[in-house]
Order: sequence, then C-alpha cells, then structure tokens
Amino acid sequence: MAAGGVYRKGYLPPDPALPEDEEERLSTPLLLWRALVGVGAYGLGLFCLTALVMWVLGFLGWVSPKTMSPDQFSTVNSLVFLAVLVALIPSCARLGRWVEVYRRFLSPTGFRRNVQPALRKAVTDERRDQQLAEAAEVALSAQDPWAALRTPALAGSLALLDADTQANRVSDVDYVRIHRVHQEVAAEAALLARFAEQVAARGAGACVHPSEQRDVPQPRVVEHDLLVGQVRLGLAQDVVKNPAAHRGAAFALDRELLATSLLAVGPAGTGKTARLARPVAEALCLQALTRSACAVVVGAAEADLGPDSGYDVVIAPGDPSSPYGLDLYGGANDPDGAAARLADALLPDELSARTESARIALQQVVGPFQAGYGRYPGPRELRALLGGEEAAWAELEERLRAADRWTAHESDVQHRRGRLGRLDDPGSLLADRLALLDRPAFAGCFDGSAADRPAFAMRALEHPLRVRVKLPERSHPEAARILSRLVVGQFLQAAAARSDRSLFAGLVVDDAAAALDNAAVQGLRRLPGANAGAVLLLRSLVDLPEALRVPLFGAVGCRMAFPGIAPWDGKLFSEAWGTVLVRERAVTLAPDNSGGMLRKTGRLLRKVLAGTTAQTESVTTREVERQRWSPSDLAHALPTGHAVVSLTAVTGEQVPPLLVDLRN
Repeated sequence: MAAGGVYRKGYLPPDPALPEDEEERLSTPLLLWRALVGVGAYGLGLFCLTALVMWVLGFLGWVSPKTMSPDQFSTVNSLVFLAVLVALIPSCARLGRWVEVYRRFLSPTGFRRNVQPALRKAVTDERRDQQLAEAAEVALSAQDPWAALRTPALAGSLALLDADTQANRVSDVDYVRIHRVHQEVAAEAALLARFAEQVAARGAGACVHPSEQRDVPQPRVVEHDLLVGQVRLGLAQDVVKNPAAHRGAAFALDRELLATSLLAVGPAGTGKTARLARPVAEALCLQALTRSACAVVVGAAEADLGPDSGYDVVIAPGDPSSPYGLDLYGGANDPDGAAARLADALLPDELSARTESARIALQQVVGPFQAGYGRYPGPRELRALLGGEEAAWAELEERLRAADRWTAHESDVQHRRGRLGRLDDPGSLLADRLALLDRPAFAGCFDGSAADRPAFAMRALEHPLRVRVKLPERSHPEAARILSRLVVGQFLQAAAARSDRSLFAGLVVDDAAAALDNAAVQGLRRLPGANAGAVLLLRSLVDLPEALRVPLFGAVGCRMAFPGIAPWDGKLFSEAWGTVLVRERAVTLAPDNSGGMLRKTGRLLRKVLAGTTAQTESVTTREVERQRWSPSDLAHALPTGHAVVSLTAVTGEQVPPLLVDLRN
C-alpha cells in the first residue's frame, strides 16, 4: 500500500536493499564517475596484474615457452587471466559502487524511479495522452470492466454499454460514475430497475451529471486517477530530507488529505494558482461529474481557475451577463444565524471589536423582516432599515401586524429603532458597509426575488454542483473582500450542517487573506468530520492578523510552502514541522603517508584515476536534533517550481515535509 501523498498508479515501493545510511549515498553524476573510474581501474589492473603474474611465474621457471607446448602455455595464460579477472571484481566493484549503480538505474525499481521521470520530461503532452489512451485500451481489453454489473437484475441491459466499451467511448468519468450509482441503488429494487433502464437506453452516458458533461471542456491540465480520487501534482525529489517511500515517486492529493484542509503560502508568480489551485479545482469538478463531490471555487474574475463552461453555477458580481446571483444568507432557515454570518462578512478585521453588537443589530432587522415579508431583505432594503428610514420601518411594522407577528417581534423593532442615531449604534456602520454591495453594478445580484437572475444558496452542497465565484477585485476591491468572507463563511457552515454527507464538499480559495477570521478558523476544524475540506492560498501570512496565524496553522492538516516566502513566514512552517534526530559526523582528514613504495605507488595511481588524494579519516558520529526545514532554507533555498508540503490524512496518518517538483 502506498503512503499518503503518493500517486498510486504505476507506483513501485522502494527497494529494501538500498543502503540505509543516506549519508553514504552519492549524487548521480558522482556515482557515474565512480563507476567509470572503477571500470578503468578494472581494465588497467587486469592488464598489469596478468602481465606481472606471468613475469613472476616465468622468472621462477614455472612457466616457460621452452618447457611447454604452445597449447599448454596458452592454457596457463588463460587460467592466470581468469584468476586475475575474478580476483579484481570485488575491489573494483567496491571502488566503482557497481552494485549501487545497478540498484539505482538498471534494476526494475531503480529504472522506474530514476530513469523514467527523466524520459517523461522529453515526451510531449500529445504523446503522453496517446500513451495513456493506449494503456487504458489495453486495460479494458484485458479484463471485463463491467463484471460487477453482470447480475440477474441487469441481464439484457448492458448491450449498449458493451458496445460503447468496444468502440472506446467509455471514459474514466463514465466508468467511475456508473459503478458509483450502481453501488448506491443495488440494495433497492425500484431504483435498480430505473438504473437498468438508464444503462439500456444510454450506455456509457447513463446516469450522467445534470449538465450532460462527461469530462471537463478543455484538455486536462494534470493527470487524475478517479478510481481513488487522486490528482497528480508533481514529483517528490530524490533527496535525503524526503522519506525513502516518497523519493522519486509521483506526488498526489486525494480526498483523505483534502479533508484536513490545505494552507499554501507563497508570493505571486510562484505557481500557486496554476500548479495547485487549478489542478485541485479540476479534480473536484471531475469528481462532481462522477457524482462523488461538489466544488466551490473562489477567486478573482481574472484568475485562471478553469473555463466557465466547466462549472454549473458561475457567480460574477459586477458582470451583467452573469446568469446567477448570490444569496446573502446562504439559504439559511435560521434568521439569527444568517444575520450573524452576514455581520461577520460585512465588518472588516479592524472593526472586529464591534462584531457582537453588529450581529445583534442585524438580527433585530433580519428576523422581523423575514417574519413580515416571508423572505430575507435585499441589500437596499436592509440598508434602509439600518440607516433609519422612517418609511421602511413603518411598512415593516404594518407587515408584521398584518401577519399577526407584531407581538413576537415588537421588542426587537422598538429596541432597534430606539438606538437609531446614537453614537454607539452599529446600524449606521452596517449601512455604510452594505452600501458597498448596493451599487448599480451589482443590481439584482444579491436580491433573491429577482426572477431573471436566481440566487445561489450554499445549502445546495448536497448536490454534485460545480460553483465558480468570480470576485470583482479590480473594480470593487472592498466589496470583493466582503463577498470572499461571506462565501467562505457560508460554505463552512453549510458543509458542516449537511444531513447527507455522502458527497465530498471541496472549497478552493485562490487568495484567502480577506476570507479568514476567527469564525472561519473554527469552521475549518469541523470539516474533517463533515466529509469536506478547503484549499486556501495566501501570498504571505502577514496579510492575516497576528493572533490568527498560529490558530490557522493548527486548524489545517496540510501545509505547503512555495519558493520566496519571507523568513518570518518560514519560521511558522519550521516550528509547525518540528525537529528530527539526525546523525552528525565530524570528519578530520590528514594526508596518508604511511606504507612503503608499493602503497605509495597505489595512492599515486588512485589520484590519477579518481582525482582525489589518499587521506586518513577520523570520524566522530553523534545524534542531534535539527529542524526539518529551517526558515532560511524555505526562504532562500527552494528551487523555482518546487514546494515543500506536509500532509495529514483524515485517518491521522502523517507525512513529514516533502520537497516536490510541481513542474513534473
């Protein structure tokens, strides 16, 4: 079984015969040079020693052309050559490390781990896709992919599906979707009969996603294994700091890891969006097409998080062509809870001290309005009531009396109206903040009663939906911050409150700096038990309040550092990853001048062949604690296109920090 974070398709476990002392492992160029030196020493030694032995034997009179026939002399020469040939192998193999060369490059495991990644870089995407298609075709022809469906209840329903399979019209999305639906309906006869009708009528298109899509609209940006829900992101490097089970193996994320949430930090231009957010969003969308997940992807309107045609719901405030709006209350049934989330989203971090009074003020308006009108107020209506417009309050009171709800809400109305105009009244502050959403560019976007633009509510997370929220960061930056906090807060609440948690609910936030507060951090802690998870991207931890940084690190199970992060950001990563015991060796070197003429000649020959001077070593070894990754390493030593990531699965399995090449 592969360890967490290892892409399972094509994975080979590490060779147990590899040397355990990592300090003795050489880099590839040096290892190959040592092997070449060993071959040269072997050839030279073979020639010299054979000649020397024959000269000694001839000098002693044991071998002489005068006393032997040519055939006998040739036989003795061959025996001497063979004896020297065998005698030199152990020493030259040790000098050239031939065994390690075989294990690393020539054995099946070593070839897959070291040579194939380099070859993979040389092929084009078209050739790779062709190879994958051929492999899938071979796999389908080698075995029956629908063996689990060949039951008496489905007899006679698989003819079209078999025809689609033979014609290569079955994708991995179709395969996983059909098997998943079959598992869900197998126990109920009525549902199984409807499933049989679908398969008989539509073949590989049976039980298709409501969008009728059977794949993403554009070519996939990375490789996916939908059978186990993995998305391949890169290649774990073959370095000492990486665990042996991960070295040279493909790196991947799956739902078991995403359920503990992932925090990625790195400056702009380091590939967070292209190499993390976009592939994970694509994976969640593909899994939604297989009816195993739902996805909410949040980012700036210009962020490349996949084409709009790859989503079922696209919310783009400020874009008149956007077909969907956003429900400010998330479709909540509890007015007080909905008002509290909206208040948290409206107030910026610098005004968080007034959050509680703002929640109460908003609840005193939203609750009576919902009771009187039977719906929640839009931004303009809410702004009018919080701002103290007399006509709005008079109409609300009339509605409450007509609905016979005045008695229940009289105290809230009177208390709110009594505080209007006071210096400590948070209503005026909330009204000012709502003005950012009550703009002509956002007309109809947050009004749930608008017939031409339905408002999306987060309670729909029980369905395999793909949702893209495009924030207007350039035209309305402060409104974008409010919407970011609102969407994230609604997702965290709705994901945990779902009654049906069979679908994995995934959230991807391209820039989460404005979306995170204390309530969001607490919500992240509830996601693992709700079959949900979040991927949060930050440019720097400095963008968050200082009191929020450590709790955020504790709330997520997976942490990812990109090149170029600030040393103070690297310090938090380093502290979170802790220390490890390492063997520290102190080596004292001195020129080796011992021995007679023969040993000195051997050392001179070694210097010519290997380029190193013979020295005596005095080695002292001790175990000391060292940081897995120091802040300086994270800030200055990470190569471009790489990242260091630690993982925690929802089952509790942990993977220490890995250096991953995200370009591979």
